[in-house]
Amino acid sequence: MSEKIRLDKWLWHARFFKTRGLATRFCLGGSIRIDGDRIQKPHFGVRVGHILTFRYRDMVKVVKIRALGLRRGPAAEASGLYEDLSDESRIPRFK
Repeated sequence: MSEKIRLDKWLWHARFFKTRGLATRFCLGGSIRIDGDRIQKPHFGVRVGHILTFRYRDMVKVVKIRALGLRRGPAAEASGLYEDLSDESRIPRFK
């Protein structure tokens, strides 16, 4: 059985959100897809290899989970938790 971590906790560890509460509210809004399926549960268990698609700031982000992380560390550590698959030239910007 592969290890899992809550979606909201992973988003917080990866520094997409300043607080875990903000990550939880984002998940409840249903604005995130995991492997193409819309997720509205902050407690959804994500694991290494999952592909997340979501609107982040003014653009659509596509990231592949590379590690789960044990804590919310510095930005350099957080960036190692995922691989950014977003193609900046093809992703629409929102205003």
